[in-house]
Amino acid sequence: MDKSKTSLYQSASKVWENVITSENISNTKNIELSFELNKKILDFSHIGKHYNMFFNFRQMEIEHVSPNVLNVLGYEPSEINALFFLDQIHPEDKPYFLSYETYTVEFFNSLALAKRGCYKSQHDYRIKTKNNGYIRLLHQILPIEFDESNYYVNLVLHTDITHIKKEGKPSFSIIGFDNEPSYYNIETTQNLTKSVDIFTKREKEILKYIVEGKNSKYIAKELSISLHTVNTHRKNILIKANCKNPIDLVAKVINENCL
Repeated sequence: MDKSKTSLYQSASKVWENVITSENISNTKNIELSFELNKKILDFSHIGKHYNMFFNFRQMEIEHVSPNVLNVLGYEPSEINALFFLDQIHPEDKPYFLSYETYTVEFFNSLALAKRGCYKSQHDYRIKTKNNGYIRLLHQILPIEFDESNYYVNLVLHTDITHIKKEGKPSFSIIGFDNEPSYYNIETTQNLTKSVDIFTKREKEILKYIVEGKNSKYIAKELSISLHTVNTHRKNILIKANCKNPIDLVAKVINENCL
């Protein structure tokens, strides 16, 4: 199929081409190695079935799709390319996808070189699986190959969140690492406003484990703290989030796109 016949791919490509602003040749590392090196800073929450891949801006193409895509979408990695993937997004969600990608490019292009690896962006949308049903994916991206003028490769993680968010319009957030500010539930028609984190750093660590479905004993062992301390933090998290139980908490975190 001719890529020019697919309006979303064509429109998205015009957005993505703005991340390459010079003709410098990228001195990029092997992207599989880059993935290994960046694992610790990704802070991507695995709250469902998931797979990862890379997006190459020079080629405007998806690369190195992990085998887990078969368990999520029903497709073999070799069946996935950018044109095909964008075609599968639900028609009602395609305008959101394009709007969020446009905003993401503008945000990352505004960052100084030292800040370019300190953020991830995330939004969700519905996508058609091989059996012609729809699931909702949480789409998280992190730049892993860039210089002062260009972005070359993004790491992309897709997680099936259908069991948590079955309905509702897509939401969009930009999350900061290393004490950089985060921006939750961004409305792309408004100016970017720093979000106030209601959770402490330790509470956010515990919240991430809660969203992943880990119990208190596991969390205590991973963080080298007492079970009593974990349970105290869990109670405080529920109070701050105004949630009655962990199920409500996880649903709120996903629906508000704030982790």
